[in-house]
Amino acid sequence: MELAIIGLGRMGMNMARRLLKGNHQVIAYNRTSNKTDEIVKQGAIGAYSLSEMVEKLSPPRVVWLMLPAGPAIDDHLEQLKDLLSDGDVVIDGGNTYFKDDIRRAEMLAEKGIQFVDAGVSGGIWGLKVGYCTMVGGTKANFEYLEPIFKTLAPQDGYLYCGPTGAGHFVKMVHNGIEYGMMQAYGEGFEILEASPYAESLNYAEVAHLWNQGSVIRSWLLELAEEAFKKDGKLSDIRGYVEDSGEGRWTVQQAIETAVAAPVIALSLLQRFRSRKKDTYSDKVLAALRREFGGHAVVASESKKEGD
Repeated sequence: MELAIIGLGRMGMNMARRLLKGNHQVIAYNRTSNKTDEIVKQGAIGAYSLSEMVEKLSPPRVVWLMLPAGPAIDDHLEQLKDLLSDGDVVIDGGNTYFKDDIRRAEMLAEKGIQFVDAGVSGGIWGLKVGYCTMVGGTKANFEYLEPIFKTLAPQDGYLYCGPTGAGHFVKMVHNGIEYGMMQAYGEGFEILEASPYAESLNYAEVAHLWNQGSVIRSWLLELAEEAFKKDGKLSDIRGYVEDSGEGRWTVQQAIETAVAAPVIALSLLQRFRSRKKDTYSDKVLAALRREFGGHAVVASESKKEGD
């Protein structure tokens, strides 16, 4: 299929590459042109303005946004609604709040423009292993766009979740669960670090061991192993952990629907606390976010002094 991708960051760039490998025609646009130039060298068609991007697409046009949640998406949609035509489709693949999907879909519908929300998980590893994709919108649009989802995802790695907002809602809950899992791993390794056996333990070996048939084996634990191989005690990382929104929204939804979600809620609050005090569990969380998503880490004070 032919589609445009707006936003060539950590996720958008690799998604464009995976689509090109799947023989889709990709028109690429990024606010800074150097990213566009980079993907053009790999087979994409470059566009250096939104109007140029729309001109290079054949109706019905498909435009996939990979932008940070919030004002950036609204700004682009305000421009696109006057450039696109009746029957064109906009896909939001970022980490958007599902209630914003509903508002934006209604705004675009006034111009006859279709809207699809796609929650995407896979981080910086998606190019190699594929992107787990959760889709919301009309079933007709999902079926029309399915060749794109099939290329991006691993086998059985995409799902039609329901009407507008459903894809991002499922992705939101996914990330809330992720918060809790990461917190449990972080706390476990902090207990090990505070134990009388800390000096004799190699945490990369422990993480590797736990992935050999134990009940807590997971991809996150594989990433923990890789992080510990790079820095056995995570001494170069400060335990400062950001939250990108989905955990807050998950907790807010739990409150609105009176669902008890203490693990997810406390894991979110722990991230707030991490910005005031440096603990070993927070170092593990920061390292895991760097490993799966390429998120920046804050250097420890000792690392800064050594630079």
